[in-house]
Amino acid sequence: MTDPTAAEVRRLRAEEGLSVRQIQARTGLGRNRVYALLRGVAAPAWTRRPTAKDGLRAAALALRGEGCSVNDIAVRLGVAKSTAYLWVRHLPLDPDEEIAAERRRAHSKVMTDARWSAHRQARDTARAATVADAATWVGSMRHRELIMVGAALYWAEGEKAKPWRPHECRVRFINSDPGLVDIFVRFVEAMGAPRATLRFRVSIHETADSEAAVRWWAERVGVPAETFRPTSLKRHRPTTVRHNTGEDYRGCLIVDVPRSRQMYWRIEGIMKGMGDGGDGEGR
Repeated sequence: MTDPTAAEVRRLRAEEGLSVRQIQARTGLGRNRVYALLRGVAAPAWTRRPTAKDGLRAAALALRGEGCSVNDIAVRLGVAKSTAYLWVRHLPLDPDEEIAAERRRAHSKVMTDARWSAHRQARDTARAATVADAATWVGSMRHRELIMVGAALYWAEGEKAKPWRPHECRVRFINSDPGLVDIFVRFVEAMGAPRATLRFRVSIHETADSEAAVRWWAERVGVPAETFRPTSLKRHRPTTVRHNTGEDYRGCLIVDVPRSRQMYWRIEGIMKGMGDGGDGEGR
């Protein structure tokens, strides 16, 4: 026996050319039920939406025929390289054409660099002059200035007690910027911790030259490399894109101040005074 509901749904589709939504409204059936009853029945032409990128794809094929690379096609059409590749991968470039495309890219880079070289030189000159003027203005920090700057630096970058471990108060600083490390070491010396009592350790990726990093940091902070604690190696993750590589990558330096609870409390107090806007005279 023929299901009258199914027959009606299929008639509405085939004879009246209704969409699924219109059939739902006419019959009161659910969307999934309508789709099931329409299995094998072609949709009316008017319900088929055109593909928005058909024109772009045709343009990509035309550009490929002219010898353009995937990268050039992506740039000219404003699409992702992966999309351009999917459209034209069945049309590989001849080796000579690929070489020509690479030559065009290299030439474009040379022209761009030449166009902007004067601007970049002026920018770099202005930056160097501004940095030099600011450094001259700073001059030598007095004791009070060093203490306040160092405390702010530590409170922003150093290890602090956690709400769930409020009494674990120790001064530990880790950073990859040698300038900030220099300021911190001078700061803790001004707070009464001699440099020779500090504990140093390098933290670096396992693929880097850890021994060279230790020697470099030891020279930077002015202590023997033999006094450094064992290096902490970070596991290499091949899927991670890292930019801190090459000869200039020396990891981070960890500086521990032994028996530093009182120093931590004092840093906490300095920051409280600065945050409260206190204007009392330093001692």
